[in-house]
Amino acid sequence: MQVYAGMDQRTPLAEVAAYARRVEALGYDGLCVAEAVHDCLLLAHEALRATTRLKVATSVLVAFPRSPMVVALAAWDLQAASRGRFELGLGSQVRGNIVARYSTDWTSPVPRMREYIQALRAIFACFEQGTPLHFEGEHYRFTRLQPFFNPGPIGHPAPPIHLGAVGPAMTALAGEVADGHMSHPTHSAARGLRELAVPALERGAMRAGRSLDDVTRMAAGLLATGPTAEAAQQAREQTRELFAFLYSTPAYWPALEIYGSGELGERLHALSREGRWSELPPLIPDELLDTMVPCAPYGQIAALLVDRYRDLATHITFPVPETSDHDEEVRNVIASLRS
Repeated sequence: MQVYAGMDQRTPLAEVAAYARRVEALGYDGLCVAEAVHDCLLLAHEALRATTRLKVATSVLVAFPRSPMVVALAAWDLQAASRGRFELGLGSQVRGNIVARYSTDWTSPVPRMREYIQALRAIFACFEQGTPLHFEGEHYRFTRLQPFFNPGPIGHPAPPIHLGAVGPAMTALAGEVADGHMSHPTHSAARGLRELAVPALERGAMRAGRSLDDVTRMAAGLLATGPTAEAAQQAREQTRELFAFLYSTPAYWPALEIYGSGELGERLHALSREGRWSELPPLIPDELLDTMVPCAPYGQIAALLVDRYRDLATHITFPVPETSDHDEEVRNVIASLRS
């Protein structure tokens, strides 16, 4: 199992290099950089520039506001500069953000994402092989790339393309056309992966004549840990607040429904629409939190995670502690997960 770190979405660009070096020193296989308040391609560049072994994945790049050609050029440069350590994670985002935050037209996201990934692969092949570029679909059309604008081969494979997906259709698409699937924190509990994500990935893989083994699977679930049992419990309460916020969004309710808690999402959503955010966390019951959030101190958390995710994920995310006081313990956890 490969272990990836995350990074606070508000980490300033100037601090990314130091953070990435620490992640690499702790023994992580990779680092996921999010797109929220910073451009994650810029974040990825800073992290890759500062490290020598660490893989860096966008998790996830909001695809539709960007032309596949623009993304392909940036990804190609990042892959070349890092000597093959860049991973391109893509996501569709929700309609409200695409239309109102990015001022981009909205179309059916699954067919559009299929074409987006197909177009990227066609462009990468043109870069690598110098063959004429010809991709025509309903949403994207690429038929021109003069040699002057072609960056050419880089001596490394094209960046792998991972797809962040929640719904069954988009998750199946990951199994069909992507190199990997990145789960959302709301859909990363072991039961959710087993009953929702894995079957959809298998359906998509079968459509393309592939198997589940052809798709990497990153479990990006929330977990609660720390140097002591008390610290782990404190972290558990923080996940309660985040879960309350996340599950107020209707798109994430299927993960609640498999636990018979679908009505909880409706209550959270109603309160959020009234701006009563402080009333959300107490609605998350302990039983649900215990089921969905692995909680244990550093000395026990690796065994718990392996037990839950052994057959479900090829990659897992593990939080980086805020201070370096317990880096040696974290280093041991990562080594245990990787072995």
